[in-house]
Amino acid sequence: MNNPGAYPHIFVITGAESTGKSTLAKQLAEHFEAKYFPEFARQYIIQINRDYNFSDIERIAGKQVEQYNEALCTENKIVFLDTWLIITKVWFEVVYKKVPYWLGEVISNSKISGFLLCDTDIPWIPDPVRENGGKKRQILHEKYKKNLELFQMNYYVVSGKGHKRLQNAIKNVENQL
Repeated sequence: MNNPGAYPHIFVITGAESTGKSTLAKQLAEHFEAKYFPEFARQYIIQINRDYNFSDIERIAGKQVEQYNEALCTENKIVFLDTWLIITKVWFEVVYKKVPYWLGEVISNSKISGFLLCDTDIPWIPDPVRENGGKKRQILHEKYKKNLELFQMNYYVVSGKGHKRLQNAIKNVENQL
C-alpha cells in the first residue's frame, strides 16, 4: 500500500443521478492522461435484468473496493473512480435503512485525495436505471455532502455546464496535486 501523500492520487467523481459523473470522469482521465475506473453499479443493475436487492448492492460495494485496491497498486500518478462507496452507503441507507457493518470502516481507512461532488445544476435525464429525479436528487446531493463531511473527506462541489464544469473540475484536481 502507498504511503500517505505518495502516488497515486485517487479522485472520486460522486454525486446524484444525472449530474455528469461518468462524462466528467472520462474527460478528467483524458485531460490528465490518467487511469480511469468506470462506474460498475449501472452496468451491473442493467445486466441482472430484474429488480436489485440488498445482496446486489453488496456485490456492487465489493467491486468498488476491488477497483479502489487496484487503483492503489497502479503506477499512474492520478486515478479517477467514477462513483464509489459514499454513494453506495447512501443507497443502502435510503433503500434498505441499513448498511453492511464493514462499509464505514473501509471508507474511513481509504486514501482518497479528493472527491468531486457534481452539483445538480444540470438537468436530470430519465432512463430505465435512474430512480431519483426532482427533489430526491437534491436530497441525495445533501446526503452525499453530509457523508463526505462525516468521514472528513476533502471534497469540492463541481458546478457549471459543459466546458465550464470540466474546467472547474480540472482546477479542483490541480489544487490537490
